Amino acid sequence: MISSQNQQVRTSFLRSIGRAFVDIRELTLLVLILGIVVVMSSINPYFLSLANFRAVAVGMAPIAVIVIGMAILLASGGFDLSVGSVMALSSTIVAMLLVAGVSIPLAVLAGLILGAAVGFVNGMLVTRLVINPLIATLGTMSIARGAALVLTEGFSVSSLPAEYAWLGRASFGGIPAIVILMLAMVIVFDLAMRHTRFFRQVYFIGANEKAAMLSGIRVDRVRITAYVLTGILAALAGVLLSSRLMSGTPTAGNGIELQVLAAAVIGGASLRGGEGTILGAFLGVVFVALVNNSMTMQAVSIYWQMVVTGSVLVSAVALDMLIRNGRS
Repeated sequence: MISSQNQQVRTSFLRSIGRAFVDIRELTLLVLILGIVVVMSSINPYFLSLANFRAVAVGMAPIAVIVIGMAILLASGGFDLSVGSVMALSSTIVAMLLVAGVSIPLAVLAGLILGAAVGFVNGMLVTRLVINPLIATLGTMSIARGAALVLTEGFSVSSLPAEYAWLGRASFGGIPAIVILMLAMVIVFDLAMRHTRFFRQVYFIGANEKAAMLSGIRVDRVRITAYVLTGILAALAGVLLSSRLMSGTPTAGNGIELQVLAAAVIGGASLRGGEGTILGAFLGVVFVALVNNSMTMQAVSIYWQMVVTGSVLVSAVALDMLIRNGRS
């Protein structure tokens, strides 16, 4: 009798742990990230080096900045495929302005305004014209990328002022400024998503748009604001990238929208809306970055890396659907 009760207690305990791993996506990702670190450190000792972690953190910073906006959009029931093109166009415009003699603050501000403008157009297309987000942002993605290529004729814009490198290359206490900015933004936006009225409205809209509208939430305004914010963050990522590389590249961010979507969904966001956290999306970025870094260190072809990224995205969406169907 006692052994039977103990067995039931153990079974209940194991089930509660399993539910925690399913419901708390951040916990699952932390375990997966730790697993990658343990396995790769045993295969390649250089993986645990400070230089490698620094390179991974700096390289994933622009993606982490963009994923903040993508996580907010996914929570509201939308998404944006134009983020990579906006990043490229912003970096190109800022670089061209700097070469033309415009001051760094004004050039950066112009890049951010450009990102906000593209985000506003996306928001208006989705809310006012009721165009599917896939079609709307696919169109602006093509327009933004084409504009960047037309303006530069496909060439990178270089010979930027030396002072501009500070944004992407400065360090404080040995920690790159770009990494500090990334972590600060993740913390601020994660807290904002959890505790501020506006961002809680994003969840309500994504979970049940009609109910949110009947409760007095201005759905269109919230969604347009989310798209504008995503555009600004994509433009900021372009500024950081151009500062680190000291050039504006019109082909930058090609395919990055898949990485951002994969990271956000892996982190707990849903294509149906109403779920996800900034912290989870950020851990998703870390997971994808470590997977790519591991493949690079093992000399896996870049083409196979693209296959793996796509497979991770499909698997994450399939897992999300299975979990949701299991709950229902």
